[in-house]
Parts: sequence; structure tokens; C-alpha cells
Amino acid sequence: MDDNKRKSLDAALKSLDKTFGKGTILRLGDKEVEQIDSIGTGSVGLDLALGIGGVPKGRIIEIYGPESSGKTTLTLHIIAECQKAGGVCAFIDAEHALDVKYAKNLGVNTDDLYVSQPDFGEQALEIVETIARSGAVDLIVVDSVAALTPKAEIEGDMGDQHVGLQARLMSQALRKLTGIVHKMNTTVIFINQIRMKIGAMGYGTPETTT
Repeated sequence: MDDNKRKSLDAALKSLDKTFGKGTILRLGDKEVEQIDSIGTGSVGLDLALGIGGVPKGRIIEIYGPESSGKTTLTLHIIAECQKAGGVCAFIDAEHALDVKYAKNLGVNTDDLYVSQPDFGEQALEIVETIARSGAVDLIVVDSVAALTPKAEIEGDMGDQHVGLQARLMSQALRKLTGIVHKMNTTVIFINQIRMKIGAMGYGTPETTT
């Protein structure tokens, strides 16, 4: 890089550091590659396949699949592994279907597990944001995205149209949560279900998530 470009870049970087704080933008060669911590899944094979020994900390993760394919069971195993390592876990049971006895049989310390059964989607996501901001919870599981029904839909009449309401709710929540969970090193797992695309024809898979 020539001197003029270097001076221009240095001035821009100093301006960013002054505005947003030191380290806003870094050159990768000037910083050691960050080691990503992980939470084990309870399956050696899956931990190896994931490449870092489990699910990454400080990230938002989606676990999706067909109905009754073991999605919730997998997250309960992850909760058990997190608790074994001394972590604090929360389970947002939007489906109101958590089997406490089954969770205990999988190794979950249910006495120390924080559980919430929200009435509508906004409440569930507000709970996730609040406990993530606390920095005291290591893992939050939301079961499931499909059950995060917007308040307007619940309070509306049967047959009312609420096109795209849940999608907008999730989009806004994820934009807010991404930075929070990274800063607090909290892992958030959303369980999601596969459904068929309406009117899907031709190439590509006819399946999608909620």
C-alpha cells in the first residue's frame, strides 16, 4: 500500500476508534485468532463433526428438523453438558410441552434449570433478551420458533390476516440479540420445524423452516 493510502486508512481507523471505541476494526494479522469456546452436545460424534467440540458459545444457533426427530432431546443433552461444566441454563418453553421427568432422565439438573412458559412471542423474546443481558446465563433454549405466536394474532379473531407478523418479530429480535449474546458469551438455541413451502414447484427443496 502506498504512503497516501496508508495515511488515509490510518486517519479513518483513528476516527472510528474515537467514535466507537478502540478495537472497532482490526487487521487479522495484528491479533491472535480467537479460540471459540463450546458446549458439548453429549455426543462425541456430533462434537467432532461440529469441529470445535460442541455448539459455540456467544452465538445464536438454529436446530431444525421434521416433527419428532429429536430436536428437543438434543437441546436437553446440551443443557445437561452445560450444567455439568457449571453453567446456568434457561429453557423457554413456548410450546408448553417440557417433560421434566424425561429431561431429568437425560441428565438435566431440573432443580437448577430456569423455565419460562410465555403466553405470546413478544414476551418470550423479551425474556430471552433480559436474561441474556444479565450475563449470568450461559445457555438459553427456545422451544420453538413455530410457537412464538405474536400477541396481535392471539388477541385477534379467527380468520384475521397477520401476514409476515411472526417473521418481522423474529427478524427484529435476532438483530437485537446477536450483539448481546456475543458480548455476554451466552449461547441461544432456537428449535425450529420444517414445513412444506406453499405452492413449491420445480427445482430446489420444497421444505423450509418457520
